[in-house]
Amino acid sequence: MSENEFLAARFETHRGRLRAVAYRMLGSLSEADDAVQEAWLRLSRAEATEIDNLGGWLTTVVARVCLDALRSRKARPEVPLDLPGPEHAAPGSVSPDAEDEAVLADSVGLALLVVLETLAPAERLAFVLHDLFALPFEDIAPIVGRTPTAARQLASRARRRVQGRPAVDEADLGRQRAVVEAFLSALRSADFDGLLAVLDPDAVVHAETARGQTRVIRGARAWAKGAVAFHRFARFNRAVLINGRVGVVLAPRGRLTRALTLRIESGKILEVEVIADPARLARLEIAVLP
Repeated sequence: MSENEFLAARFETHRGRLRAVAYRMLGSLSEADDAVQEAWLRLSRAEATEIDNLGGWLTTVVARVCLDALRSRKARPEVPLDLPGPEHAAPGSVSPDAEDEAVLADSVGLALLVVLETLAPAERLAFVLHDLFALPFEDIAPIVGRTPTAARQLASRARRRVQGRPAVDEADLGRQRAVVEAFLSALRSADFDGLLAVLDPDAVVHAETARGQTRVIRGARAWAKGAVAFHRFARFNRAVLINGRVGVVLAPRGRLTRALTLRIESGKILEVEVIADPARLARLEIAVLP
């Protein structure tokens, strides 16, 4: 075995962890694979015999590449993805590549990926590396250009955003969650009667598109009919905290495209607002349900 083949074999033992770090940092499978490939290129050009801790060295390289990518992403505007929502009856399809990434996103947690997207790049890096991969702040600090204490504060701020703060007590939160989970279960199984069971008969839905158009749908049966037709996308829906209350996000591959805020009373959904405008989505306080 040549020296390069030996180095490549050593690199492959770390690929899975590096990919996991990069995916949680970037939320994109293709970008994560690019970051891992960049780490290999840098390793192949380095004096590998002088690297004492190869895993730590590679993790640092991947983290720096991801941080640069996140900062570049924040600096350029994103084009909104106007997927069909439950207010439209037309079902859609998902590409094979998207299927692969959807499986990976689901294993990480769609809600977590959505919240991670709201963090500043340095906060996201500190939280991912410390809370998800147990790197010490002494190792994280030089990557973000801060002291270990400052890196700890970055992770702490991120953690508060991820965990959120419910606006209701634990009992009310539990009741809201039960209604929303029943709604999602019915939606995923295209259960029309199940949807009617959790919707108030006179429910009102304010449905917005990414292009700023809004329509009002009145009556549980009218909206449930469209929602059932939409059930193929329901796998991308997750219950989350939205502004302190239980709501729903639609996040294909962890990318937020819609949020549903709900008014729930006596175990029924009375009112739904479907938010799709990117500017409004960015202002929502979204957190992972405890």
